[in-house]
Amino acid sequence: MGGTAFLQLVTIVVRDYDEAIRFFVDALGFDLAEDSPASTDDGRPKRWVVVRPPGAGTGLLLARADGPEQDAAVGNQVAGRVGFFLEVSDFDAAHSRMRAAGVEFLTEPRDEPYGRVAVFLDVAGNRWDLLSR
Repeated sequence: MGGTAFLQLVTIVVRDYDEAIRFFVDALGFDLAEDSPASTDDGRPKRWVVVRPPGAGTGLLLARADGPEQDAAVGNQVAGRVGFFLEVSDFDAAHSRMRAAGVEFLTEPRDEPYGRVAVFLDVAGNRWDLLSR
């Protein structure tokens, strides 16, 4: 691969666009980078919804589940493992703000060799680490 490369987007399959936007923007403090009408490959309407942490280059494409196979993937995109990592500079402030916003934490904060961490669920049920090094 020549030149510069970076990871632009990662898809999270969700049940509802607006519910997912509220979670990522209101509860996690992400920016809504884009919310545009689009079409599926076979012409049905969908939306192109991108959220990202403030100042981040990489974003999340929030994709509404389309069909039984995608419905089954909602909340289980990485087979029940922690698959997403939100690194913050002030762990305690972020943890408090997220709890106050109703984010469900599965673990209490703990210190690991790689930093302070607590596991939480996103709106779809995927596991995330809130992390501060």
